[in-house]
Amino acid sequence: MSWGDLPQVEPALVRSYRLVNSKYPPIALFDDVADPDEFEALHELQARTNPRLMNEVGRLEFIASSEIPFGIQGCSYAVAPFTHINPAGSRFSDGSFGILYLADTITTALAEVQHHQQLYWSGVEGLAFDRILLRGLSCKFDQTGLLDMTGLPLDHPVYDPHDYTAARVAGAQLKQASTPGFKYHSVRHPDSHCWALLTPRPVRSIVQSTHFEMIWDGRNISSVNKIASV
Repeated sequence: MSWGDLPQVEPALVRSYRLVNSKYPPIALFDDVADPDEFEALHELQARTNPRLMNEVGRLEFIASSEIPFGIQGCSYAVAPFTHINPAGSRFSDGSFGILYLADTITTALAEVQHHQQLYWSGVEGLAFDRILLRGLSCKFDQTGLLDMTGLPLDHPVYDPHDYTAARVAGAQLKQASTPGFKYHSVRHPDSHCWALLTPRPVRSIVQSTHFEMIWDGRNISSVNKIASV
C-alpha cells in the first residue's frame, strides 16, 4: 500500500504523555534561545568553551533548524529524540532518523517503556537487580496533518509485536514524504493509541509531571512505582 494514502486525523490540539530516563537532563541550549539565528550564535560560542556540548546537544546535522520549535516550553524534550538517535532503531525507524513517540495516557506510556526495558534487562547476563528512574512528561501538540494508522486491523504487519520490518518500511516512506507524523494503535497497551512525530514542529509544549521507578529483580520487572519526589 501507499502509506501516504492514509486518511488524516481530525485537526486538534492534543495532550499526550512520554517517559524519559531521568539521568538525561534537559538540554539548556535549546531552551535558552528563541529563534534559529540566536541558537546558531549561542551554539557557536558555547562550542568553543564547552567540550561536552556535542554530547549534550547531540547530532544537529540530523535536524534542520527550521524543524526546531524554538521558544516553546520544553523545547529540548521535543528535539532530543531527533539529535540523540538510537542506532538500534525503534518500531517505525531503522535507526537512521529520530521519532518522538507519544502516548494517549501515562499508563500507556508506562506499558510501552516497561516492555522495552524488560527486553533490555533480560539481555544483561547476571543482572540480579537494577532500578531505572523515569521522568514523566506531558506534551501538547497540534495533530493537524498527521495521518491515521488506527484504521488498520491489529493483525496488520505494522503492529507485529516482535517483527518491525513492515513498520519500518512505513516509517521510512512517511519520513521521506515529509509527513509530520501519524497516530497508531499501542501494541503494548490494548485499546490505547500512540503517536509517532517525524518532526518536532507540531509540539506546543512539554512539561515535566511525575517520576516513576521500575525495579528489576533478576528475572522480571517486579514493580512500577510512582515517586513523590526525587
